[in-house]
Amino acid sequence: MSATDTPVFGITGWKNSGKTTLVVRLVEEFTIRGFRVSTIKHAHHAFDVDREGTDSHRHRTAGASEVALVSGRRWALMHELRGDDEPALADILTRLSPCDLVLIEGYKREGHPKIEARRADARQQTPLAPDDPHILAIASDGRDPSTALPQFDIDDIPSIADFIAAHCGLEQTRKVPDAIL
Repeated sequence: MSATDTPVFGITGWKNSGKTTLVVRLVEEFTIRGFRVSTIKHAHHAFDVDREGTDSHRHRTAGASEVALVSGRRWALMHELRGDDEPALADILTRLSPCDLVLIEGYKREGHPKIEARRADARQQTPLAPDDPHILAIASDGRDPSTALPQFDIDDIPSIADFIAAHCGLEQTRKVPDAIL
């Protein structure tokens, strides 16, 4: 399966709505089920995955456009935009290695299927679903009687994963873990 054929499903919502926790728990659930999952998280602020003083940071500050860090345990590629526009989600998807599912955190305005995360203590309470036809369900710590969309308790990870798997057709594409072969 190529990266562009991989099913994608998003978790969207306002700040402090539980998006990151939900994505983390879904990754754990899908991994337990034997799926290989990748994630993309959209950040609305400046972020850095490197620390001042490291060799890779020195490479970047010297002007390198990309810096790859490689070890026997993991590798990372940092790409400096240096004034260029933020890449489109579709462009980032093509850079991922093949997997069974890509979970996307954020990207409120993109056209992929999504679940809206809601929490009573989130800073913003305006529902996103009424204005986004790509939101297919709500995961919340409370019920919304004004919507006909499927609603899940935000802590009911197996049911949310079942919904995503059914939407993405993962039952048919599930890979058998190597340990079983």
